[in-house]
Amino acid sequence: MKQMFLLFLLVVISSVADAAQVVRGPYIEDPTQTTMVLRWQTDAATPSWLEYGPAPRCNQITTLTPEGTQHKAVLYGLVPNQDFCYNLYLYNQARDGVQQPITGTFRTLFSPERKIVNFLVMGATGEPIPTNEEGEVLPDDAAAGRSHLAALMAKEKSDFIIHTGNLTYQGLNDEADREFFFPFKEVLRHNPLFVALGPNEYGPARESRDSKPFLQTNYSRFHNMSWSKATPKYYSFDTANARFVFLDTNIANGAVWAPELEEDSAQIAWLKTTLAGAPEKWKIVVMHAPAYSSGANGSNETVAAALVKIFEDYRVNLVLQGGDYNYERTFPILRGENKPHGVTYVTIGTAAPAPTKRTHPLEETARFVSARHYAAIKIVDRKLSVKVYNERGKQLDNFDLYL
Repeated sequence: MKQMFLLFLLVVISSVADAAQVVRGPYIEDPTQTTMVLRWQTDAATPSWLEYGPAPRCNQITTLTPEGTQHKAVLYGLVPNQDFCYNLYLYNQARDGVQQPITGTFRTLFSPERKIVNFLVMGATGEPIPTNEEGEVLPDDAAAGRSHLAALMAKEKSDFIIHTGNLTYQGLNDEADREFFFPFKEVLRHNPLFVALGPNEYGPARESRDSKPFLQTNYSRFHNMSWSKATPKYYSFDTANARFVFLDTNIANGAVWAPELEEDSAQIAWLKTTLAGAPEKWKIVVMHAPAYSSGANGSNETVAAALVKIFEDYRVNLVLQGGDYNYERTFPILRGENKPHGVTYVTIGTAAPAPTKRTHPLEETARFVSARHYAAIKIVDRKLSVKVYNERGKQLDNFDLYL
């Protein structure tokens, strides 16, 4: 009875000439303990509906999206620590039924008493299609790298995914399907996405005052992040016994409309308050520009001067950063020395661009690998474990931190 009523609702909504197809997504963002946002894009204007419920009962609740190509469903009334599943339906071509549903799953954020979290981390995914001087397309190593990493990540047990910035090569929404949404679609329909903005998100002309609309036009209108006064530029969220803090460091890469990193800036004041409010939690910071890096670009001195002391003063445990096309981990650093309760900096730099070599050696480096990679991280109470793999599934690093 319920299915017949839903089909009737779809039939009386304005029709489409041909069966629309989902060309982006579904992808999941902005999770809380009781809500979730699902988004998808179709190649033609169409209504659609989404069924969801506690797994495995995926058809307990239904929400309709109106006719259009950009679809967004905000799911309310969820419960913490819960696995949910969903079915996404579109018309068939005859409009007398529906196409095979697209299915997916997600997990709400955990309440404080929950002490286990699994998540994935990846770096830059944007790289142009290679061509020779005659314009002929060459073998695309970046595309192969994305494909291999996506297949490996899809097999991981994870609650969400973190991206350290530079989703696309030029920050354009037109690039996003080829460089990010399509290759990682299997991962994204099961894992809420969190992004630390990279300089590419501000566009190729980010040093110009005329670049102000770029981020909104190409990024913000397609993404939902946890709310703060500066979302999506900087924001935070809590899950289980961990606080994740996402910063915008792109002023240090020339983005004139990025938030300041000066001592009296709004972002720094927010950062201190946010870190101070989580005294007994794991504190994990995600940002793009690296405070410590021995890669091709090296350490970003502006970022290091602005943030390192704050991280140490407020007892940040782990900093996940991008900015160089390599994997790197430092020793725990406190006041310039290797200390057990210092801050560990991990560069998760590339899922697509060609890996670069170590050109600015640092004494603080514990591990450096020139390879495409991703990280699988697990928190179990007071222990955090990190495993890093290359695109062939070979383990590049494995280490533990303790709270």
